[in-house]
Amino acid sequence: MAIEKIVVVDDEMMIRKALETQLRNKRYSVASTGDLKGARKILARDSFDLVFLDLRLPDGDGTDLLEEITAKTDGPMVVMMTGYGSVESAVSCMQMGAFDYVVKPFSFDQIEVVVEKVASFDKMRRVTKYYVEESDTRSSDIVGESEPIKKLKNLVDKVAKTEATVLITGENGTGKELVARELYRNSLLAKQPYIRVNCAAISETLMESEFFGHEKGAFTGATERREGRFELADGGTILLDEISEISPALQAKLLRVLQEKEFERVGGNKTIEVKVRVLATTNRNLLEEVEKGNFREDLYYRLNVFPIAVPALRERGDDMLLLANTFLHRHAKRHGTDEISFSKRCENAIVSHHWPGNVRELENAVERAVILADAGKKIEAELLGIVEVGTESKSKLKESTDTVGANYESMEDVERKHIKKVLDSCEGNRTHAAKKLGLNVRTLRNKIKEYNLDS
Repeated sequence: MAIEKIVVVDDEMMIRKALETQLRNKRYSVASTGDLKGARKILARDSFDLVFLDLRLPDGDGTDLLEEITAKTDGPMVVMMTGYGSVESAVSCMQMGAFDYVVKPFSFDQIEVVVEKVASFDKMRRVTKYYVEESDTRSSDIVGESEPIKKLKNLVDKVAKTEATVLITGENGTGKELVARELYRNSLLAKQPYIRVNCAAISETLMESEFFGHEKGAFTGATERREGRFELADGGTILLDEISEISPALQAKLLRVLQEKEFERVGGNKTIEVKVRVLATTNRNLLEEVEKGNFREDLYYRLNVFPIAVPALRERGDDMLLLANTFLHRHAKRHGTDEISFSKRCENAIVSHHWPGNVRELENAVERAVILADAGKKIEAELLGIVEVGTESKSKLKESTDTVGANYESMEDVERKHIKKVLDSCEGNRTHAAKKLGLNVRTLRNKIKEYNLDS
């Protein structure tokens, strides 16, 4: 991402034309004017990255326009231009929101340095916005000592230091995003941007704009130019979470970015080049999606350079208790609860439970149990919403039932009925139902599809 469009506002024609010529020679798009009225017209008709603004103008003070620009969240950066006698005023302008100032007469070298500083700062500002919105503040270490996890850690260590594209597969809740973050944290690009796109959470109509950005006026509501996630990730890493959810039309454009390292914003004609490492996750079998015609075969092979499969929780043996205790201590501290522990019966239930929602389901269950637990008492299986299915439990269950040899429902049937009951109680509102179930909306949507509950 770089500075592209610049406005020069100065009533001295020689200075204005000289600056305009210099910037155009550096391939910037430049508009210029000699007064505030002209500047306001220019800024109203297009989006700009930078304004060189004279402090004194025929129809008013440059600080008036500065206030208007800085009042906008996504307005251009402003560099004030002033004479020697007004340096103090220029410094005051910086306190009002101007990025920098230059003193007349200035050299072309000075202007180039200022533009480079603006570009660097603007990129940091925009990327930081996404860090704040999307970063997980918890530790991203992969917890576990089972053989499947040891193999997983070994693969992560081997590929992290490369810039290879990685396709991370696994069931919902297994920790695919965690693996992606570990790849980023241990890569040579760890100090560069890390931008995540949740492909399942963005509507199809907005996905292209999210990926590649858009120009002002490209569609209804596009009131300003906006950089896409690939542009923000330039020089760093982008995570395409649930990549199987993107449309065939967008798959073709994504393939071009992976092959040619270039794209155009929506509504634009300027080709933008980027160098980005791509990580992708999916809970589906992409080869099956290719056979069904839902996913491009050439894109699949572009993404599947280095595949990593994340094991389900039920395949991880003693990691279940290790994870459960990790979550127990984490949430006890978070909720200000006295140190608590699981009963032996509860530990047996944790190990024997199927955990269809994997690690995410386990953590949600433990957090609820921490909130509900009585002070000074061990956590029992009932607080986790599970029961032990060992030999002893089975015999007790058999003794307590009136029907000898009764058929018991599978965990899948129980889960299906419970999800349907909650959905009915929420009148089909998936957001409310997901909160009651302790799931995110995407996981609930996949469960609805899996259990054919759309109707």
